[in-house]
Amino acid sequence: MIKTRSIAAGHLAAVFSILIWGTTFVSTKVLLEDFSAYEILFFRFILCYIALFLAHPHFIKTKNLKEEILFLAAGFSGVTMYFLLQTVALTYTLSSNVGIIVSVAPFFTAVLAHFFLKGEPLRPQVFFGFIVAMAGITLIIFNGSFILKLNPKGDILAVLACLFWAVYSILMRKVSELDYNNTDCTRRVFFYGTLFLIPALMFSDFHLGLVRFSKPANVLNLLFLGLGASALCFVIWNWSISVLGAAKTSIYIYLIPVINILVSYLILHEKLTGTSLIGTLLTLAGLSLSEINVRKKPNVEKVNI
Repeated sequence: MIKTRSIAAGHLAAVFSILIWGTTFVSTKVLLEDFSAYEILFFRFILCYIALFLAHPHFIKTKNLKEEILFLAAGFSGVTMYFLLQTVALTYTLSSNVGIIVSVAPFFTAVLAHFFLKGEPLRPQVFFGFIVAMAGITLIIFNGSFILKLNPKGDILAVLACLFWAVYSILMRKVSELDYNNTDCTRRVFFYGTLFLIPALMFSDFHLGLVRFSKPANVLNLLFLGLGASALCFVIWNWSISVLGAAKTSIYIYLIPVINILVSYLILHEKLTGTSLIGTLLTLAGLSLSEINVRKKPNVEKVNI
C-alpha cells in the first residue's frame, strides 16, 4: 500500500512539474516587455539559489577536481547556455514555437548518451522517431518564417538550446552517481550557471531598474520562474525520477508543448494555424516513437528541465 501511494505521488509530482514548465515560456514572454533576456535569467537564478539554500543550508564538499568540473560544466551547459538561448529565442519567435522545439531535447540526450554512457544503444525506432520529429520542427519553422513573417533565428536558437540541454543531461547523470544531496547539487549547478552569466551581463544593458518591480505582474512572474519553475520543480522532478525511474518520468516531458500552446493561445492570443498544429502532432509523434525504444530499457538517461 505504501509503495502504491509513493508511485501515485511520483506521478502527481511529475505532472505538477510539467504543468509549471509548460507555462514558463509564456511567463518569460510577458517579462520581456520590461526586462532583457539577461536580466530575467539573472534575477531568476538568484531567486532559485536563495530558495534552495534556505531549504537546505548545507554545502557540498567535493572529493576532487573532477567532481567540481562536473558541476561547473553542468551549470554552464544546462543553466547558462540552455536558459540563455531559450530566453533569447523568445525575443524572436512565438513562445509556442520555443515550447515545441525544446521538447526535442530528450532525443538529443539519447543520442549523446549512446556515445558517452554505457548501455545506451540507438535502435531504428529512435532514428525513425527523430525523422518524424524533425519534420514537425521544419513545419513549425516554415510556418513562422513564411506565414507569420517571423525571423527564424528564434527557432534556430531553440534547437541549439536542445543540444546544450542534452549535454547537461549527460553531465547530471554523472553527478547523480556522486551520491550528494539533490537540493545541494541543484544549488551548486545554479551557482555556476549564474557565475557564467555575469560576463554576458557586463556586455549587455543590464541594470536593476527598481521601478519595474513596482508592477505586480513583473514581481509575480519572476517569483514564479525563480521559486516555482527553477527551485521547486527541479527538486520535485528529481524526486519523481527516484520513485518512478527516468523512463516513466520522462514521458511527461512531451506534454510541455501541448500545455504551452494552449496557454499561449489563451493568454498571449497567439494564432493557431493548421501548419503549426500539424507540426506539433508530428513532433509529438516522433518523440513518442523514440520513447517506445527508451521504455524497454531498465536504465535510461536521466533528463531534467
